[in-house]
Amino acid sequence: MANAVMEWKHYFEDYNEGLGLVYERFVLNDFLDGLRREFGIRKVLEAPLFGMAGVSGINSVVLAQNGCDVTLADDNPERIAGVKRVWDELSLPVRIVHVDDWARLPFPDDTFDLAWEWAGLWYLPDPEGLLRELARVSRKVVFVAMPNRIQIGYWMRKWVLDRDFFPTVDEKWTKIGLLRKILESEGIEIVRHGVIDVPPWPDTVMPAKDVLRKLGIKSKKLEGKFSGEGWKWSSMDYYLGKDKSLKERVLKYAWLDRARLPWWIKALWGHHRYLVGVKPGRNEA
Repeated sequence: MANAVMEWKHYFEDYNEGLGLVYERFVLNDFLDGLRREFGIRKVLEAPLFGMAGVSGINSVVLAQNGCDVTLADDNPERIAGVKRVWDELSLPVRIVHVDDWARLPFPDDTFDLAWEWAGLWYLPDPEGLLRELARVSRKVVFVAMPNRIQIGYWMRKWVLDRDFFPTVDEKWTKIGLLRKILESEGIEIVRHGVIDVPPWPDTVMPAKDVLRKLGIKSKKLEGKFSGEGWKWSSMDYYLGKDKSLKERVLKYAWLDRARLPWWIKALWGHHRYLVGVKPGRNEA
């Protein structure tokens, strides 16, 4: 897994993730909190915890902050230790479990109100097995999201900016129709689908200064705009209360996400596609 997401060790030492990652996380935070309120979610499983780049294991922080019982799953003991340290720093309770086989999660049926994953399927040896397990262990809601392969940034990354990355993943698992078919075969009723994470910049999954370098644009002035102390973006600073205005500053770019446009128009630029499914007859308690 030699790819940008797996540079997790660096982000346990430096929480500066970049504007794009912080934007992605805040938009996801609002989406997750919306699911919590809509479906009365109190018990959560995120598996795997490493789909997003940046600081590993903090996508579910917003749910814990709102009183949810959060469980995270990972297959790397060293990363688990790092995630535990981060949650200790946040003073939030969390359960982190080591998973040897993603097709055999160590939980009984119907354990969680929400079982979800973000952009992690294409790293796994058995993505289908995990999808079936998410359906099994959820008693209310399953939420899955993957990179949107029809948006412009995806193809920029694939053919120009990060060509070495794609041989390390299985792109088949970006096909949202395939994910839907598997979940529906497990009795999950898809109640919502669309795009999320639609900022005004393309999805390059790398710092802006590196994009300029990859494109052969040599400008110290431009590079200076995207580096240095004035270019610090840290989700952790916001969660820790060190930068309380960060979310407001970042989400001023969310006008495309919030626009009342059909999802298929947003899909030309949106970075991720998603499915929300429920179990018929789910326990509403």
